[in-house]
Amino acid sequence: MKRKKAIAPKDDSAVAPSSRTVPVTLLTGFLGAGKTTLLNELLADPAMRDAAVIVNEFGSVPIDHGLVRTGSERYFRTTTGCICCTAISDIRTSLYELHQAFLEGMTSEISRVVIETTGLADPAPIINSLIPGGTAAIGLRDHIVARHFHLSGVVTAFDVTSGRVMLDSFIEGWKQLAFADHIVLTKTDLADATAMSRESLSDLNPAAALHDRNAGDFDLLSLFAEANYSLRGKPEDVPGWLAVDRLNLHAGHDHDINRHGAGIEAFDLTFDGAFDPQAIVTFLELVTSNVHSGLLRLKGIFGATDDPERPVVAHAVQHRLYPLSRLERWPDGNHATRVVLIGRDMPQRPIRDLFDTLASQAGRKVYR
Repeated sequence: MKRKKAIAPKDDSAVAPSSRTVPVTLLTGFLGAGKTTLLNELLADPAMRDAAVIVNEFGSVPIDHGLVRTGSERYFRTTTGCICCTAISDIRTSLYELHQAFLEGMTSEISRVVIETTGLADPAPIINSLIPGGTAAIGLRDHIVARHFHLSGVVTAFDVTSGRVMLDSFIEGWKQLAFADHIVLTKTDLADATAMSRESLSDLNPAAALHDRNAGDFDLLSLFAEANYSLRGKPEDVPGWLAVDRLNLHAGHDHDINRHGAGIEAFDLTFDGAFDPQAIVTFLELVTSNVHSGLLRLKGIFGATDDPERPVVAHAVQHRLYPLSRLERWPDGNHATRVVLIGRDMPQRPIRDLFDTLASQAGRKVYR
């Protein structure tokens, strides 16, 4: 965020950024569903130039923030860790800091806020932190947030190529769909089962509008129109999930920043140097080739020896490795290779050993 000349803070009785409350839209969807791609498309629209962005990432090393094209003037905030543990404090703190940044002249007027969650997020704590009658306000910060922001809607991305398997294994995926106002079907160009997905998703959440990401008339911006989030028509489980969350019944949940529930864990690999491009391909193909490894998601930014100023971006969902791409420049001052892997009961040691071997061959020090 580009800083502007600070001015004396205004009294908080002044309504900011305008006489209305600022709409907040939740962009969710399971790991690898394409949320960041949708967010980048959304932010490219001139109508979103005054939008603020909050991105939550699971694990201790952020990757997604470098892949979001925010622009130098946009207010942008990243949080790491399991958002279902820290949703209330992180979201309310982020919105409070946004409000204060406006009052102090550090950012221009904000027309709306988009929150992109980690793919493992349970939407209930986030929604409870933003709706009337949700989680009780604690202190002045929460009251200020309630006065100046409101939940406008929930947009959920759904990968039609792997979504059915996800729904069979993860309650978070069901919740993300059940709370949605809009469900965006992604990767429909790679699947023949779109019609079946539409039918099953309509049964799950009849109130949600379904949209094909690859349809000619797809209008992403319209899904983020200002509104007031409503539970009307949502599945009957939704009010119960919200009530249970307000009671703070997260039984058995591990609050380690890199862990989420039973067996799901994130770990990172970091190397202060550049790899030969073929070494990058070798590492990614070996890690993703074992369909029974427990890998759920891989994302990384790699330094490459053939063009050190244009890092390689890698994405994998389960055993599917997507084509590598290049950024035109490093997203920040950190030029280290960064890889985050999220899996369930995934053996870490062989992956770390492989990464260490390739890094050692590159002749530089390895950092963890």
